[in-house]
Formats: sequence, structure tokens, C-alpha cells
Amino acid sequence: MAAIAAMSVSAVEPVDPSRMLRVGTVDERFQSFNIEMVEVTGGRFWAAYKKAGAPEAPQAGHSSIPGLDASAFRYRPPIDLTNARLRKLAAALGPSYMRVSGTWANSTYFHDSDGPAPKTPPDGFGGVLTWAEWKNVLDFSRATDAKIISSVAISAGVRDANGVWTAGQAEKLLAFTKASGGSIAAMEFFNEPTFAAMGGAPKGYDAAAYGRDFKVFVPFLRKASPETILLGPGSVGEAASLGPVMSIVKSEDMLQATGPGVDAFSYHFYGGVSKRCQGKISTDEALSEDWLARTERDEAFYAALRDRFEPGKPMWLTETGEAACGGDPFASTFTDSFRYLEQLARLAKRGVQVVAHNTLAASDYGLIDEDTLVPRPDYWSALLWHTLMGKTVLDAGASDTPQVHLYAHCLPKRAGGVTLLAINTDRDGAHELTTSTKSERYTLSAKDLLGTQVDLNGVALALGANDALPKIKGIKAAAGAVTLAPATITFLAFPNAKNASCQ
Repeated sequence: MAAIAAMSVSAVEPVDPSRMLRVGTVDERFQSFNIEMVEVTGGRFWAAYKKAGAPEAPQAGHSSIPGLDASAFRYRPPIDLTNARLRKLAAALGPSYMRVSGTWANSTYFHDSDGPAPKTPPDGFGGVLTWAEWKNVLDFSRATDAKIISSVAISAGVRDANGVWTAGQAEKLLAFTKASGGSIAAMEFFNEPTFAAMGGAPKGYDAAAYGRDFKVFVPFLRKASPETILLGPGSVGEAASLGPVMSIVKSEDMLQATGPGVDAFSYHFYGGVSKRCQGKISTDEALSEDWLARTERDEAFYAALRDRFEPGKPMWLTETGEAACGGDPFASTFTDSFRYLEQLARLAKRGVQVVAHNTLAASDYGLIDEDTLVPRPDYWSALLWHTLMGKTVLDAGASDTPQVHLYAHCLPKRAGGVTLLAINTDRDGAHELTTSTKSERYTLSAKDLLGTQVDLNGVALALGANDALPKIKGIKAAAGAVTLAPATITFLAFPNAKNASCQ
């Protein structure tokens, strides 16, 4: 990529971090992640792509989700949540939330016994969760300071003769959790009720059925686990990002059927579907404003519903990633780091309190490679965000060029400090901004945008001996002109900004 002549993006006056005004705050666990229930139990999850770009050869067996080709899936054994490297990498992002849910959780049977689990799930279920597997989740949560978000089974196996949801399975899971010294911080009723049929709900399940079941679930949860944050509805796919949807249970109808009562309004977002599900997301558009802004359009759609039905409740994005159905091949490359950081920054500015990336370490959209447990570019982006972007969100103003995006937060653990995030989405052009004071610069770049190696200030990021994380160190930058190279992500930390909003 040849750089063109630099142009100013702050022609009127220098960027002055001391004068940036407070926009709002986010949860201390704002940056979070998903570990799918099917990872915990083992099962057929989204098959990772081969290097050539083709899906893995299909395993014998049926499709894991009705209506989708079995070749999109691959059997994976239960994730090893005792692995020291995985724990170290997750803990480095803490405090966070870890969401253990997903489509497979809707039909997972909790085997409430220390005896051998059934070889096949009981009627009405699609998977089995054991004491040992859930205990590993609880231990991982404590070891990494990642509080648990989850959901309950809603398939045929938990319904009475009239088809109404019953709390027996959920009650056993919560009781075991408490007996093991754990807790579930937040809970959705079930995963993505907008796609109820695909998610394992009974045939013909509609908004009225959801409203009926939700009115059983709410008093149960309030009594069984009063400290748990009630999330809902956890919908997805209604703001056109996933393309035309033929059959969907509308959130508006569900919210009318349930009435108010959640503690926080949750939703899911993907900018599109991966090639496994016949999606056609081009890498050429991966740095475009249309692609990067889709997260704001979906948030606006669900925020409008929140304002109508649950006014004043905080917004939580409890599942998101590059693309639904496991992500595209470029989800594991530096190209996706632009989407990842833009999403965090845009949603923080809009007041979303929690953003849980899917996944921590499964399929192509995982922050960590599931086979090698090597951090991917999105993981390094997450680590930089965690290190430099605090809870208080500031107004960074706008640049003079649409290809440079500016965001700012208070610098963690430094009174008065500010961090400016400057993202240059121009693949060919360098741009320039001017700062009013000295800073510490942290620039993420890659020699190959579609590669998995990312550099920090020109030095490759990698784990060291005994899986030691590299030191995240900036380079001193004087006040004045700062050049943003083509297709780079730069954090500028101003520890001595003396911003009154950051005291």
C-alpha cells in the first residue's frame, strides 16, 4: 500500500484532550465475550475454514441447526476451561462478562447428578450438560473475573402437556450453581427468540407463546436468583443487516405480549451472514463506512423498541461478531480489527453498556484460535482497548476526512488522563492530525491486512516464554503533527491531559 501525501484531519485547531466533554459511561465489564454452550458440552459447531478458504469436510451426522447444511458444522470436544493459557488470555481482558448460551443452549439438558450422563439426550433435548462441565464454567469465571451471563432450555423437553414452559431444569441449574459457590450475574430467557423455530422452540411458536412463557420465567427467576439481572428479549435479525428474513417472531409483538419488566434490554447483532450460510461479505467492503456503521443502525432499531417498551433501561449487546454462522475467513485477520474496535467505540458513545463478542475461542470469529490458542488480531485489539480505554466516554469531535474516525475515553488508572482512538480506514492514503500536547502512541498495523500477524508500533505482537503477554508500551510523541499510516489503528494516550471529566 503506497501512502499518498498526508492531509490534515484537524485543520481548524489541534486535538485538545483537556477540553473533551463527557458523553457518558459504560459498565466496567463493557468488553466481554461468549463461550457457546455447545463448546462446554461438546457438539457440532461452526466448522473452521481451511487456509484455502473452503469449509472443513463435513462429519457424519445431521445438521446442528434445522434448515442448514450439515457441512457447515464440525464436531468439537468440550472446551478445556482448565487450560492455563486460555485462562491467562481471558483474565487479561477482565473484568468482563462471559456469556454461556447460544442456539444450542435452548435445547441443552442439565444432568443433575454426579453419575454417568446419558449417552443420548433425553427426548425433547439436543445436548447434555454435566455437573463437571458446568463446574468448569464456574471455576473459569472465578479465575478470569468473568461474570456469567446465560439462558435456559426452552425446547420440548421442558414443556408440560399444554406446551407451557416449566422451570424444573432451570431450577436445578441455578441450585447447583449456588451449591458450588457460583452465581449467574445475568440471564436471558432464551437465545434469539426472533428465530424461535431455528432455535429449538416448538413448531408454530409465536409472540403470544413467548409472552405466556416469559410470564412464567420472570417470577421463577426473581425468586430463585433475585440477584440475577434479567435481560431480554435477546433478539436478532430485524434491522436488515442479515438480509431478508422469511420467518421471524417480531420483538415488537413479543414485548407487547410480555409487558415491561426486564432489568436491561438485550439484543444481538451481526453485520451479515458468513459464506457458510450463503452470505457474500466482500473484504473490499470491510473498511467501508456502510459496513462499520451497521452496528449503529441495529442499535438504533433496538433502542427505539427499548424506548417504547422499557424506557430508561440500559442496552446490552450480548452476542456479536464479524458475521453470523461462525464468521467469514477474514474474521480471523487484521481486517476485522477495524470492525471490532469501531463497534466498541461507536456503541460506547451511544450508551450501550456491555458488548459480548462471539466467541472467545471457537470458529473463525473467535478472539483466540481454537486449535492453537494463539491470540488473533482481534484479541490484541481487545487487549489494547482494555489497557487504554476506560469507562468514561468522551466526545473526541470529528475529523475533516470521512476515512479517519476519532473516539476518546478517559485513560484507566490515571486521573485526568485521556486516550484518543484514531482509526484510518483509508487503505492507500496517510492522513495527519495535530495534537495540542505530548502523548504516548500505540499503533496497530499489519503488513498484510488479510494476515493474522499484527504489529504494535512496528513490533510483532506474540506470546513470550511461558505464555507471557507482551508489555503494552507506547512510544513518546511530541505535540504537533501525528501521521496516521494507511489502514492503521492508533491509540494516543495523554496521561497529563488534566481533563476534568476524568478526575
